[in-house]
Amino acid sequence: MIANVLRFLCRILFRVEVHGLKNVPSSKYPLLIVANHQSYLDGLLLGLFLPKRATFVVKTGVLKNWFFRQFLKLTPHLSVDPTSPLAIKKVIKKLRAGENVVIFPEGRITLTGSLMKVYDGPGYIALKTGAPILPVHIDGAAESIYGKITHHHLSTYFPQVRLTVLPTTTVTSDPDLVSGRLQRKHAGEQMRQIMQHLVFSSQQHTNFFDSFLQAIDRFGAKTPLIEDLNEKEENYKELLKKSLALGRIACKVSDAGEAVGVLMPNVTNTVALILGMSAFDRIPAMLNYTAGSNGIQNACHAAQVKTVISSRAFIAKAKLEPVIDALEGLNIIYLEDLRTQFGIMDKLWLMLFALHFPKAVMHKAKPDDTGVILFTSGSEGKPKGVALSHRNVLSNIAQINAILDFNPTDKFLMALPIFHAFGFTGSMLTVLNGIKIMVFPSPLLYKIIPETIYDKRCTVLFSTNTFLKQYAKFAHPYDFNHTRYVIAGAEKLNEEVRELYLEKFGRRILQGYGSTECSPVLAVNTPMANLNGSVGQFVPGLQYKCEPVPGIQEGGTLMVKGPNIMQGYYLYDNPGVLVPPPDGWYDTGDIVEVDEKGYCHIKGRAKRFAKVAGEMVSLETVEAIANAASPEHQHAAVTQPDPQRGEMIVLATTDSELKREHLLTSAQTLGSTELAIAKRLLLIDEVPVLGTGKTDYTSLKKWVEAQ
Repeated sequence: MIANVLRFLCRILFRVEVHGLKNVPSSKYPLLIVANHQSYLDGLLLGLFLPKRATFVVKTGVLKNWFFRQFLKLTPHLSVDPTSPLAIKKVIKKLRAGENVVIFPEGRITLTGSLMKVYDGPGYIALKTGAPILPVHIDGAAESIYGKITHHHLSTYFPQVRLTVLPTTTVTSDPDLVSGRLQRKHAGEQMRQIMQHLVFSSQQHTNFFDSFLQAIDRFGAKTPLIEDLNEKEENYKELLKKSLALGRIACKVSDAGEAVGVLMPNVTNTVALILGMSAFDRIPAMLNYTAGSNGIQNACHAAQVKTVISSRAFIAKAKLEPVIDALEGLNIIYLEDLRTQFGIMDKLWLMLFALHFPKAVMHKAKPDDTGVILFTSGSEGKPKGVALSHRNVLSNIAQINAILDFNPTDKFLMALPIFHAFGFTGSMLTVLNGIKIMVFPSPLLYKIIPETIYDKRCTVLFSTNTFLKQYAKFAHPYDFNHTRYVIAGAEKLNEEVRELYLEKFGRRILQGYGSTECSPVLAVNTPMANLNGSVGQFVPGLQYKCEPVPGIQEGGTLMVKGPNIMQGYYLYDNPGVLVPPPDGWYDTGDIVEVDEKGYCHIKGRAKRFAKVAGEMVSLETVEAIANAASPEHQHAAVTQPDPQRGEMIVLATTDSELKREHLLTSAQTLGSTELAIAKRLLLIDEVPVLGTGKTDYTSLKKWVEAQ
């Protein structure tokens, strides 16, 4: 009777939604029910809305609270001391007696809103009993007065709560592990991955603009959010106002469903323009302004972009007038000119209606509609248009949030261009999750960026090995004092750079791996799962397989499939026609090896292997040898035909003193084959780099051929 009354009250007060009850087994076998821990309401909600009667595992300290003692009178519970070795045995005994047990693997209420440390005990319990694990995700309760989040955003007495029940799963043993301690650790790792998958799988996706409006409701319209070099921090309401205005302006020069080029730097207006175009069914095609007129022209041709929105001030400051003048068949529209078309009726529409009722004016895009078109770097040929749906990008954000504890107390420094997949998804992640962001116009301002990180107290930096190496040269040891995360992607992280950040700044660089086609993150090291030399474990919800490559003994070509994998390509030779990945599987073109713990090790690009004397040699190994021999300089390897050995490796280097003897010593130290020593060394003033931070191998190969 009391339970029915409480259930009715909770449905009214907390608007409780329960999804996935069909996943609760009907059998009488005992279940180990695990859930994330968001608030003091969690036990009450699980007890009232799950159709299985279960024993709740609680810490002895909880019984000191009068309120909880009253609630626990209504349900079976087991009080355990987590420091006692007998605690696990008590839980195992309950399960073996046929009772369902509820346990929170985090052991405490979250302080960040994200998943916290997962203890090994629950995984070991599942392993010892063989009990099916029923994962349940609780959402909404953390952002209430019943949670422990210290973020400065809205909290409420009556949050809307959603419970999502996932299919049962199990924990398995590893026969190669003979030690009980190692088996416990192995089971704990599986439980951590189950919890991460739980957090990711429970997310509901709509579209960019609708997710933006949900963030406004969640964090408050007056919450400070974004700033650029103008140093004017704007809140959610101000960004919404800009988005609606720029979206309406974009509608005047484009049709619904049209791909519209965006040639803009990292400024607040660019983020607002992307959101505004999303609101009114325009697809932003993010153009790389460092690609030159040919690169921009080829990208627009592939995606059939006819109209490009830019800024006169940006074009003048970046000295892009010759690039713009060389473009043919494109309608270049400048925001400065469009402002004059935003008349009195538009202003009345904005201030009196759209700003107050944004959902009434937006086009309700479906999750699987194209949300953005990005372009590959063109490091190995003509750029390809990569069509990413709203679901692709939002799924990748959810995957990242499931494994990294970014939260509204953070502040991102985003110097990677927004036309770069890493920059685009990183920027959207912050805006949709109440996290402050400082968008910076160029990653090449090596002296200014470390000072900005210090001055703005930025806690998260996304970058590349090339840029991080340069920042370290000019940064003061205290500049990264407030930085929690330094995440490197887009290219291999050199060991010298990793050690430099540890020694000079006391900061660990977490290496990740991704691709534009994957929205982009595929794998990343995290504070809870980090292995130097790897790019981390794969994000939850991703399937992968390695296809054998003739001539390569270790690893294979990585194929991936999942909700973050692109809709398809727009190709230069087949413009405007979407070419989806076969059966949803995307061929990354990377040779990787995945170890027994799930860590991914990149061996190199399939296209970045040379066949020397019948052996396959990774050009990344060639560069690693050069970096170890001369860490202060830049090096890049390409190939040339060799009638005697098949292919000849050529190393372009900025070190005039580097000799093959130095490379031989370095190769012996690293344990690399002598075949990976470049046969020819060429001195270059500067290794060409794309705007994304990757080496421009196309330009480098042309330069080598001209020597």
